[in-house]
Amino acid sequence: MPDHVHLRPIAEKDLDLLERLHEDSAEAGELGFFGYRNPGVLRRQWADQGFISAEGGRLTVAGDDNRFVGEVQWHQVYQGPKSPCWNIGISLLTAERGKGYGKQAQRRLVEYLFAHTQVNRIEAGTEIVNIPEQRALEWAGFTREGVLRGACFRDGRWRDMVMYSVLRAEVIGEV
Repeated sequence: MPDHVHLRPIAEKDLDLLERLHEDSAEAGELGFFGYRNPGVLRRQWADQGFISAEGGRLTVAGDDNRFVGEVQWHQVYQGPKSPCWNIGISLLTAERGKGYGKQAQRRLVEYLFAHTQVNRIEAGTEIVNIPEQRALEWAGFTREGVLRGACFRDGRWRDMVMYSVLRAEVIGEV
C-alpha cells in the first residue's frame, strides 16, 4: 500500500492520462468503460472551470511523487427536495489498481467534502461484481445500504449496483 496518497487539483500535465483513463477502453477496464464520448470534452471542461464547481468536481489522486495515478470525482444529487448530498466515484490507471490508492483517496475525498461543504451525506455506488471497490468503500468508512437492481447500463445490458453511504457524524462527530 502506498505510504502517502493525496488529492490535488487536476493540472494541464494530467490531461493526457485523464483522457486515456476515460476514453481508452483497455485503460478504463471492464468496469470503467461506458462507451466513447465527445473527444476533447474533458480538456474543454478543464479549460472552462478547472473541474471544480458548486455542483461537483474532479481531483487528481497522486502518490508521494505527486504523479497522477487516477482521479476522484463528485456530483450533487438530491434525496429530497432540499436534501443535497454528494455522489462520489474514482478511476485509477490500470497499473495503479490494487495498491491501496483507491481506499485512501476515497477517504481523503470524504474528509475534504465534509470539511469544505455543508452536506450531511456522501454516497457511492458500484457494480455488484466489483468486490475490490466494495472493500475499498468499507475501509474508507462507508456503510453498505443495499442493492439497486438494474440501475447501471454498461456494455449492452443493465447491471445491479450496490449503494454505500457515509454520514458527516460518522467522520467528524456530532455537529
